[in-house]
Amino acid sequence: MPVVWRLDRIMAKYEISLKQLADRVGITQVNLSRIKTGKSTAARFSTLGALCEALDCQPGDLLEYIPDASFNK
Repeated sequence: MPVVWRLDRIMAKYEISLKQLADRVGITQVNLSRIKTGKSTAARFSTLGALCEALDCQPGDLLEYIPDASFNK
């Protein structure tokens, strides 16, 4: 998948726990963990917006595009 979550990096940067962030965003720890570990293949824009607000960041801080050689063939 060419777009991946980098939530783990920004959580480490701000030294925030999964529980603290889940409480701030208003989603379950299980769903947030799925996003953090890359097991989630989709997220609502409202969730992305809530994460950006809670972490004072931009969507580009949470997501990264990784080119896939087979994707461009």
